[in-house]
Amino acid sequence: MRHLIAPPLLLLLAACGLSGTDRNDAEEEGATAATADASAVDPLASRDPAPGERMQEEIADSEQRPLMQAQVVLDRQGFGPGVIDGNMGISTRNALEGFQEANDLEITGELDEATRRALARWNNIPATRVVTIPESWSRISFQPVPDNPAEQAQMEALGYESLDEKLAERFHTTVEVLRQLNPGGRPAGMAAGTAGQGGATGQGGATGQRGATGQGSLPRTGATASPSPTPSPTATRSPAAGASPRAGSTTAAAPQSTFRPGQMVRVPNVGADRIDRASVDNQDWLRTLASLGVGTEQPKLSRLVVSEGGGWLKGYDKDDRLVVTFTVTTGSQNDPLPLGEWGITGVGRNPTFSYNPELFWDVPDSDAKQQLPPGPNGPVGVVWIDLTKEHYGIHGTPEPETIGRTQSHGCVRLTNWDAARLAQMVDTSTKVIFEA
Repeated sequence: MRHLIAPPLLLLLAACGLSGTDRNDAEEEGATAATADASAVDPLASRDPAPGERMQEEIADSEQRPLMQAQVVLDRQGFGPGVIDGNMGISTRNALEGFQEANDLEITGELDEATRRALARWNNIPATRVVTIPESWSRISFQPVPDNPAEQAQMEALGYESLDEKLAERFHTTVEVLRQLNPGGRPAGMAAGTAGQGGATGQGGATGQRGATGQGSLPRTGATASPSPTPSPTATRSPAAGASPRAGSTTAAAPQSTFRPGQMVRVPNVGADRIDRASVDNQDWLRTLASLGVGTEQPKLSRLVVSEGGGWLKGYDKDDRLVVTFTVTTGSQNDPLPLGEWGITGVGRNPTFSYNPELFWDVPDSDAKQQLPPGPNGPVGVVWIDLTKEHYGIHGTPEPETIGRTQSHGCVRLTNWDAARLAQMVDTSTKVIFEA
């Protein structure tokens, strides 16, 4: 992921550009989307075995990866471990604590025996699977995102800088983890000398459909905030403290990708990614969900609680049952989290932004205001959940590996995939509580 820049004003616009796609391509894609079934929106969607059955793997993994398997299950159940990497970190501990609380287990934050038994019902879900990178990704325009807001403002979208980055975000992990799962460019467990090019494995393959929102581009039809009202233009806090834009040009060459379209790769077995087209009337948002491996079937939340000290967000349904837990980054010494009870004024999906340096302590006021395009590598990622506390919101990030580790300017920051999931769970009736 790219370096964070200083923050913007929130402003949803009516249209945004699709890099590398002309109007005829966009219209053709829309026609294809209208006639395809729901699974076609995401050729990389999971194909899970029925309960009690084992997945038939053409290429078995070279090792068991029990902690990654637990992370995969927790992620599917709504207890987000952040980046799926097979390591016990802050986000995984928070996910375990949330799962334990929701299942009336002793809250230890550890993968203890009682928790293992509770997770055992999903033992038929392997830690990893092998997919084929769609050939359609070869038509995506990847390009570096400069740090300078003036240069960002000239771009059509703040999209992914490389195919590797897009692939990692689709499977809720990092490029480094993908390389570990694919030593020598082949899926772990694949016999040496066997080509990893092409050959679908029943876990999705190439289609003729152009890739999903944010993989280096954004559709022309623009962002909406349905079903919640579009948030009014309002100042946001910076997604990360101490990340002031640079005065000069910072554009660099696009990173070279390890992976390529048509290649077979082993990835974390992210699931809960079923796309129901009929449930969302915004095709741009559907493509964003597919790009992030986030399904349309999500619980509805009556109440959110964000803990500044715990670094987590918990969501409760109408019966006050805990149903989701995500690790978040909140506030800093200069911009502390505004403790108290708040409401939601609207949800912005694929939002665009206005950058105003006068609002932030670590940015020179002499910098010019800029209008920034949308995209997953934008300052607040793919989602802005606007709060009744002026200038504050809940949003995504271009650097998921920093969640729970770096400060923000007072807002609540999640990974893009967790933010996209949360955006489908809340509306203007959801209560928000910020606590110490």
